[in-house]
Amino acid sequence: MVSLWGSKDGDDHDGGSANEEENNQQQPRQSREANERTRLLPPRNDGYLDPDDPAVSPYNLFSVRAIRFVGILFLIISFLWWVLLLVSIFVSPPMMHSRGSGFFDFSFTTLTLGNLLNGLLFFSTPSRAMEWSSLVIAALLLLDMVIVLAVQRLRSEEGWVGIASVIWATVMALYNVMSDRVVAWGKQEEEERLTGRKETRRTLREWCAVLTATVIMIVMIVITIFLTATLILRSRDASLKPPGERFYVDGDKYKLHLACVGNATFDAHGKKNPTVLVEAGEMPFEDTMDDWIYSSYHNGTIDRYCYYDRPGFAWSDNAPSPHSAGMTSDALSEALARAGEEGPWVLVSAGVGSIYSRIFSSRHVRDVHGLFLIDGLHEDLLHRIASPTRGFILWGRGIISPLGYDRLFGAIFKGRTREDRVYGKSAYQAGKFIKAKLQENLVAGSLTKNEVSQARNIQTPNTPLVIVSSGIEVRRDNEWERKQEDLTKITDNLLSWDVVNRAPHRIWLTLEGRTILEKRLGELVRAR
Repeated sequence: MVSLWGSKDGDDHDGGSANEEENNQQQPRQSREANERTRLLPPRNDGYLDPDDPAVSPYNLFSVRAIRFVGILFLIISFLWWVLLLVSIFVSPPMMHSRGSGFFDFSFTTLTLGNLLNGLLFFSTPSRAMEWSSLVIAALLLLDMVIVLAVQRLRSEEGWVGIASVIWATVMALYNVMSDRVVAWGKQEEEERLTGRKETRRTLREWCAVLTATVIMIVMIVITIFLTATLILRSRDASLKPPGERFYVDGDKYKLHLACVGNATFDAHGKKNPTVLVEAGEMPFEDTMDDWIYSSYHNGTIDRYCYYDRPGFAWSDNAPSPHSAGMTSDALSEALARAGEEGPWVLVSAGVGSIYSRIFSSRHVRDVHGLFLIDGLHEDLLHRIASPTRGFILWGRGIISPLGYDRLFGAIFKGRTREDRVYGKSAYQAGKFIKAKLQENLVAGSLTKNEVSQARNIQTPNTPLVIVSSGIEVRRDNEWERKQEDLTKITDNLLSWDVVNRAPHRIWLTLEGRTILEKRLGELVRAR
C-alpha cells in the first residue's frame, strides 16, 4: 500500500537511489581488475621516460653517432687494405713488395678487421669485458710493433707494408677501447637525462650480446698471443748469422744468400779448375746436401764449391710475385757477379733443383763445365708441383703460418733450435718457405715450364752429363723411370747414369748412394 505522504515510496526511492549509486561506484572497479595487459607499476607522472623506452639511446648524442661513423670508415679502409694485401700474395703491386712472406701483414690486417667488426656489431652494448679485452689486444699489438721496429732483420723483411699494418692494428685496438668508453658514457648520460637514474640492469638480449662479444674477443686475444710469440721466435732466429754473404739482387728488391768454401785452384797448364755450384732440392742446402758435399771437399774430390739459398729459403729473402725458376737463375747470376765469383762451373742439383740448374746452364753455356743431376725432376712432371690442390693447401698454410703453433710446439716440447727453424727440420713451417713454395706452384706449369723447355733447346750438346737416380723412386713410379731415362738425353755427352738400388729420393742418405755420388762428382770435375 502506498502511504498518503509517500513516505514508504520515498524510502524505497531513496534506497533504490543509494543502491544505484553503489552499483555505479562498483562498476568501474570491476573494469579495472588486473589482467595480462595490466601494468605492474603505475604510470610515471614525474616527467621521465621508462628505461625500456626506445627513445633512451646513446645514439641521441652526436659524439656517439660520430664515433660509429668513424668506425665504419676505418672498417672500409681496413677492408680495402686487406684486399690489396691478399692480391699482393699472388702479384706484388709496385712499391709494395715485402722481403718477408707477406703473411704477417695479412694476419695483422685480418685481426684489425675482426676487431673493428666486433666493435661495430655490439656498438650499443658496451661492457667492462669488451673494454678490458680490447686493452689486452692493444697492449699485445703494441709489443708486436716494438719487436718489429726494434729487430733490424724483421724490420727489413716486413718493410713499410708490415710496419704500417701492425701500427694500424694497434691504433684500431686503442680506438675500440675509446669507442667503448664513449658509448658507455653516452648511455649513462642519456639514461640520467631521460629516466632520472643510471640503468644497472640488462635485458636478456643485451646479456647475450655481451657474452658473444666477449667470446669473440677472447678468441682474438689468443690469436694475438700466438702472433706475438711467433714474432719473438722470429726475432730469436734473426740472431743466427749466415755463412757467406747476402747480396741485393733484382734492382735491390731483396737479398740472396751465397756462400763459397775453398780456394780457387789451377791445373798444370794454368787453367782454372771448375768450382762446384750446388742447387738444393725441395729443402734448403744446409740441411740436405751440405754433409756429402763438404765430405767430398774434405776428401779432396773437389777443390771448391759454392751454394746459395733460393728466394724464401733459409737466409734468403722472398722475391716479388710471380717468380719463376728463370728469375731465380737470373738472381743467382747477379749475386755471383756481385760476389766476384766466376766459372767454370760444375752444376750439381737434386730434385726440383735440377730445373733451376738446367736453366742456369742454358744461360751460361760457356761457363758450365758439366751437369750433375741427382734424381732430378723432369719438365714433363712439373704438373705435380703446379697442382691447384697443392697450391690451395700452401696458401692455407701460409695464411695460418703467422700463428706459428707448430713452430712454438716444436720449440717448447721438442727442443727445436733456431738452426732447425731457419734451415733444418722445421724450416718448412716458416712463412717465407711456404711463400716460396706457393710462388713455385703458381708458375710451374707456365713460366717455369717454358723456361726449362727453352733451356733444353739452348743447352750445348757437348756438355758432360751425369745422372744418378733413386732405385726406390724408379721402381715405385714407371713414369719417373721413363723421365729419368729421358734426362740422360739432354746433352750428347752422357758420362754415366747410375740407379742406386736401395736409395730414396735423397740418395746421399745411404752409404752406397753417397759413395757413388762422390765418385761421379770427382769424375765430372776432372772430365775435359
